[in-house]
Amino acid sequence: MEAILTKHDNWAELVLNRPERKNAITGPLGQALTRCLEEIHADDALQVVLLRGEGGAFCSGLDLKYFNADPPPEWLADFQKIWRGVHRALFDCNKPIIGALERYAINGGAALALACDLLIVGEEAFLQVGEIQLGMAAPYNLAWLALRHPESVASRLAMTGSRFKGAELVDLGVATECVPDQAVLDRARESCETLAGYPPGAGVRIKAGIRARVDVSADDWFDRFTGIQKGTATPPGKVS
Repeated sequence: MEAILTKHDNWAELVLNRPERKNAITGPLGQALTRCLEEIHADDALQVVLLRGEGGAFCSGLDLKYFNADPPPEWLADFQKIWRGVHRALFDCNKPIIGALERYAINGGAALALACDLLIVGEEAFLQVGEIQLGMAAPYNLAWLALRHPESVASRLAMTGSRFKGAELVDLGVATECVPDQAVLDRARESCETLAGYPPGAGVRIKAGIRARVDVSADDWFDRFTGIQKGTATPPGKVS
């Protein structure tokens, strides 16, 4: 299974399950994540979701072994639609999402981490939006950064392509909390249990209130940034 969904009393744990490849992204992984996120969104019993990677690492980005395979995998031609589906499901998920950033979240993996409403990170773990080093536009990283953070933070992460470790991510407001590396998962689960213990629907209502300033759909929002790669991007403008 490319992704595993485990439901606890009032919260869910969604796991990227490709530890042998450091949870690198493929089409089947994207499809599995979308299915799980849609199930979480539809389950009124769930109050919060934990997003993490199996094997002690969050996500190493695209799995280039498969993207460069000859012959190419059958899903490759549809990957842009698959990847949009993941981010649409993250954008539309009505439950607070807590991320557990262990070891690293790189490029496409960084976009998944930035999509989390709250992010717990290890002291030596890092997030890297490194597409600029490859001459790429990083549309989904930029979309989440623009949604959640000021331009100064987006510029520092995306224009340098550098690795930013736990304490730096907290200082930037990207991560909520930095803990010892071995404590990331326990702390993230503890946070989920705390939120799940609040009155039913409280987190959903708070998230809806925060997101109320954004008056466009997921596709409308992401289209503004994916157009960068085609030279057809329009400025995001105000979201409130």
